[in-house]
Amino acid sequence: MLKRITLLLLCSVCFFVASAQKLQSPDEFLGYKLGTQFSNHYRIADYFKYIAASSKQVKLVQYGTTNEGRPLMAMFIASAENIGKLESIRQNNLRLAGMDKTGAPNTTVPVIVWLSFNVHGNEPSSSEAAMQTLYDMADVSNTRTQAWLKNTVVVIDPCLNPDGRERYVNYYNSVKGVAPNTDPSSREHNEAWPGGRSNHYYFDLNRDWAWQVQKETQQRMALYNQWLPQIHVDFHEQGYNSPYYFAPAAQPFHRVITDWQKEFQTIIGKNNARYFDMAGWLYFTKEEFDLLYPSYGDTYPIYNGSIGMTYEQGGIGAGLAVTTRTGDVLTLADRVTHHHSNSLSTIETASENAQKAVTEFKKYFDNAATIPTDDFKTYIIKSDNEDHLAALGKLLDNNGIAYKTGLKGSGSGFDYFTGKTGQFSVGAKDVVISAYQPKSVLLNVLFEPKTFVADSNTYDITAWSLPYAYGLRTYGTKEVLQLTAATTTKTHKEQITGIPYAYISTWHSAEDAKFLAALLAERIKVRFSEKAFEVGGQKFTPGSLIITRSGNDRPDLDEMVKRLAAQYNRKPMALSSGFVEKGADLGSDVIRYIKPPKIMLVAGDGVAPENMGEVWHFFDQQLNYPVTIVRYNDLGRVRMADFNVIILPDGRYEDTHAERIANWVKDGGKLIAMGGAMAQLDNKLGFAIKDVDTIGNNGDAMKDKAEIKLYEDRNKDAVSSNVAGAIYKVNLDNSHPLAFGYPNYYYTLKLDDSLYGLLNKGWNVATLKKDAYVAGLVGNKSKQKLNKEGLLFGVQNLGRGSVVYMADDPLFRGFWENGKLLFCNAVFMVAQ
Repeated sequence: MLKRITLLLLCSVCFFVASAQKLQSPDEFLGYKLGTQFSNHYRIADYFKYIAASSKQVKLVQYGTTNEGRPLMAMFIASAENIGKLESIRQNNLRLAGMDKTGAPNTTVPVIVWLSFNVHGNEPSSSEAAMQTLYDMADVSNTRTQAWLKNTVVVIDPCLNPDGRERYVNYYNSVKGVAPNTDPSSREHNEAWPGGRSNHYYFDLNRDWAWQVQKETQQRMALYNQWLPQIHVDFHEQGYNSPYYFAPAAQPFHRVITDWQKEFQTIIGKNNARYFDMAGWLYFTKEEFDLLYPSYGDTYPIYNGSIGMTYEQGGIGAGLAVTTRTGDVLTLADRVTHHHSNSLSTIETASENAQKAVTEFKKYFDNAATIPTDDFKTYIIKSDNEDHLAALGKLLDNNGIAYKTGLKGSGSGFDYFTGKTGQFSVGAKDVVISAYQPKSVLLNVLFEPKTFVADSNTYDITAWSLPYAYGLRTYGTKEVLQLTAATTTKTHKEQITGIPYAYISTWHSAEDAKFLAALLAERIKVRFSEKAFEVGGQKFTPGSLIITRSGNDRPDLDEMVKRLAAQYNRKPMALSSGFVEKGADLGSDVIRYIKPPKIMLVAGDGVAPENMGEVWHFFDQQLNYPVTIVRYNDLGRVRMADFNVIILPDGRYEDTHAERIANWVKDGGKLIAMGGAMAQLDNKLGFAIKDVDTIGNNGDAMKDKAEIKLYEDRNKDAVSSNVAGAIYKVNLDNSHPLAFGYPNYYYTLKLDDSLYGLLNKGWNVATLKKDAYVAGLVGNKSKQKLNKEGLLFGVQNLGRGSVVYMADDPLFRGFWENGKLLFCNAVFMVAQ
């Protein structure tokens, strides 16, 4: 009897243990079947936390939070044997990559597969699929997936952009009915501005991998670069009329992509296709999505030794269900199923090829460090602008690219700014980068003067070379440069003592603008000089900031200036007199008062969210200067006299408020028109701007001539007018406040062929001349247009106000560092 009771108790314990070990599926946990409704991000996070608490084969890492406070997390899944060895696996993986020199690497180790979901918020099906994928990988009763985990570590990031996802899901849930309306014209398939694609500041996080401008990217990449997986997949959605896309990718491939990276993309693609074929699902490969621009979720991993891939499910705007143009109904459940299939298929292929993947990963980094593909073996970046150099150093640090300072020597090499071989000397503050390092492939891609493009049909910009983006004189040598240690001398830090007559601070970068913004926030009056001057043996360029005691009669002035100068790492010079040695004295009429800008930033329908977001982020997160965001449609209800600066970002504006804006300018306001906003002002209401192609020899408008074109040449015709992010050298009139702090040139990133006629009444501050092209893909027609003389940045006086024209985006994606000061000049320096 006792034995029987003992046996029953033992069976009961086993039953309860087995029951406790059984994980709930997403359907069971959420209380609804995946694909029947959108899961809010907190429910996705809760499910991941539940699995973390219930499974001994996972480890959940919260690596950060979004701007709106939502958690960012990654789940690590491994076998029972390997889950406790994650740290040693990570360290060994860095040894394989040559990033950890503490010991010899072991090549008989698990392959690491990293799956990133939902980087674009209105492409939400992948986060739903992430939950099902996690369940299948963590379910110990799933013998198929458990077999893969014997030699595979899987990392799942369920949502790279929670803020954007919630914006989309909340919108959809607010407009849907009891049942989804499959009619594409229904409002549930047409998002309200700005849409859910981007993050809180309307940045496209899938363009930010290398630049790491946004909070979400910075936190994610810190974790990613601690691991460097062998395989990375970025899950997306495209228009709902398209079938599924997966690798292999389309041309152009960057020339540094290895044969193995191409081959393994095909191996994975064929296994994905096998499952899609079995189910009868449509798909395509080798089209549209190329591997060139370095800041994507597929290319950035590729340039860091991984097999990087994009998977695109048709579905943007589909909601829960939509009727496609073929008459089929595409549901959320369909989209989830397809992403889930490819998630498992990719892990399966990685497991089957684990040893080869690890071996080739090590080979990639061994070759990078010993036989780099770079044309240049050493890069010398001059320290002419220390703020820009510091910003570049931060970017290099974030990407694990090694560099040195404190060296001296000389040599000759390719001069980025002349395009010719030039002589240079190396000073202690200059940055020296050797190509003989594990991250040399990424280094090469980020610094190459001209990107080789094998195919003109590209998906994004084709020029991004960092010396141009940061405005730093750079030389590349084709041989290893032999340098010695420079003698370092301590520089005496000048102390501000006594009661100065005034303070003078430089104006060379956005860091100076941050200092100015902080001074204005403390209600300190600031002036600037329109002309160069010299005092105390130091030369100050136009734009230099002047803080006089006159007009700042306050007891805390000196303490406040010292504190803010220390906070923003500025070194203002204290003057005991307003008399200068060369140039105008501080009481001259060339010393101008900076009227604190009261800024309206226009948003809403018609405005390009990305450009508006760049401006918003720049003020909010970098300058820390207040800006009021007003919807364009609300301008009729706004008291415009409360503002002295209005910024119109790129976009297509209705004429509804154009006359009111023009009258506001004439009454003394300053309008900053960016990109497409300039085109909307073309020759209207006193605005003097005109597209260069509309101006004939006699100043008359030119008419387009019709021509016969072949239908089969339509793509070629489109490419001929395409400007895929090309770099042009611009001539600057740096005596004008819009160009203060610059030399007489600037490298601009052109995203289109917009070029305007020179202003007859106004200031042509930044102009293109013939042969200004530097790098990037430009179609033949556009190249012809941009080979004319024309205006890109200028200022027009209109009534008592002014208009600042900015045809190109100086804040592009937040990484075009050298354009930030140009924008600051428009806001602070150009007279209102």
